[in-house]
Amino acid sequence: MNTTQHRVADRPRAGATDRSLARRAELIAIGRKLFADTSYDALSMDDIARHAHVAKGLIYYYFKSKRGYYLAIIEDSVADLVARAGGETELPGVTRVQRTIEGYLRYAEQNQAAYRTIISGGVGFDTEVHAIRDGVREAITDTIAMGAYGRTDIPRLARLALLGWQCSVEGITLDWIGRGDPPRETVRDLLVKLLGSTLRTIEELEPSCPAPPRPAA
Repeated sequence: MNTTQHRVADRPRAGATDRSLARRAELIAIGRKLFADTSYDALSMDDIARHAHVAKGLIYYYFKSKRGYYLAIIEDSVADLVARAGGETELPGVTRVQRTIEGYLRYAEQNQAAYRTIISGGVGFDTEVHAIRDGVREAITDTIAMGAYGRTDIPRLARLALLGWQCSVEGITLDWIGRGDPPRETVRDLLVKLLGSTLRTIEELEPSCPAPPRPAA
């Protein structure tokens, strides 16, 4: 996935020094902690500046607005998820898929406010947050396709079915992080089984995409 195709937040200024880039990264790291369990509306810029021990103007200098700051935080946090989804390519396909789903659930569990923002579309109807969400979906689809079929250039029907599975994953995950039950491992196993059913349905309708063998008991 080429995440650079979407402009989802204000980028570092051209010619920024290493010190400036490090300061910006530090502010994003602080913001990730602040917004991990706190909604966008619950924190004012004054709150953020106080927690970060900086002048409010410094945050405006790097991010132009509270929204720009929040988008930069979301983009940075989902980069971990996307990297995890595309990594560990040396693992067998089934194991890679399980690791991807496990990492996805851990991210949602540990970044609940950001996850809800991404899935719900952001502050109001936010096309830039939608772009982040679509990028994550694309990365997950490519990871599942590579694990199942050894390729990412799959037919449109197969990709549509995997998108449908991901939408169910998002709904299940939103409900799960709100309740904290059942255990994460159980939710992971549920999503893996639902994926298996989806892959077998794809095989029925699109014979060029045979489902991987069922894992041995």
